[in-house]
Amino acid sequence: MPIMDELKIAYDEAGPAAPAGTVVLVHAGVADMRMWEHQFRALSGHYRVIRYDWRGRGLSGDAEGEVCHHEDLLAVMDALDVPRAALAGCSMGGAYAVEAALAAPGRVAGLALVSSGLTGHQWPREMLEQAAARVHSSVPPDRLARYRAGEADHVDPADVRAMAEAHTAWQVAGPDRARESLPAEVWEAAVEMCALVFERSWSGPRPSERHLDPPAAGRLGEVAAPTLVINGLSDVPGIQEVSGLLAAGIPGARRVDLPETGHLPPLERPERVTRELAAFLREVFGL
Repeated sequence: MPIMDELKIAYDEAGPAAPAGTVVLVHAGVADMRMWEHQFRALSGHYRVIRYDWRGRGLSGDAEGEVCHHEDLLAVMDALDVPRAALAGCSMGGAYAVEAALAAPGRVAGLALVSSGLTGHQWPREMLEQAAARVHSSVPPDRLARYRAGEADHVDPADVRAMAEAHTAWQVAGPDRARESLPAEVWEAAVEMCALVFERSWSGPRPSERHLDPPAAGRLGEVAAPTLVINGLSDVPGIQEVSGLLAAGIPGARRVDLPETGHLPPLERPERVTRELAAFLREVFGL
């Protein structure tokens, strides 16, 4: 798994000698590129498939200073000589894919937005309060404040695990489902990836994030790429609302709702998501 020296971004790619097109997979904020394992393997039979870890996530280098994730996405495409690709993004990875489609429309052949975020969108107060009650409360407030400020001399692995389990239960399983709703292997994979997110964010640099300006939330009508929106019906309601905004606001977008599915459908429902992506990519690339 190489790392682009100039970007310090870890990536993985696979595909046939003469691919039908290129697909870039952009992971969720609570995960890393491992969440796309099934889709990466399955789709690479026909397409050049690229997945990567954001700066500061997974195997990539630390994110320092100002970070703009949609520019990193386009830079990954540049570094790998990809003039045009279909983008599949989950959660905030979907938000960055939308930003890339607005910033460089000629480079995006299609958008698959899975449990997507949307930059410029204000999360509802009820969602933020629920996250505080069900996730942030898993670590004592004084220690959590020190972790977030980067002022802790030591990050307790037990706190990392507690936060990752609470976040996975609330968001990946869904606020109205028990953790047992997730298969054991899905639960452990999600907790492992989420724990790495907290471990790195609490112990590493504190970057600032820059988004597209003007923000994507007010510009959905400008998205020209064919778009598929995949929504998990057990996801946090505030996130499902964004799926509705994307499906209604992007011209011609098609929405697919998955029952009994939380925030990481590619991990929880791998075969179904792969089928949906494969059918969408056939349309995008004219196969």
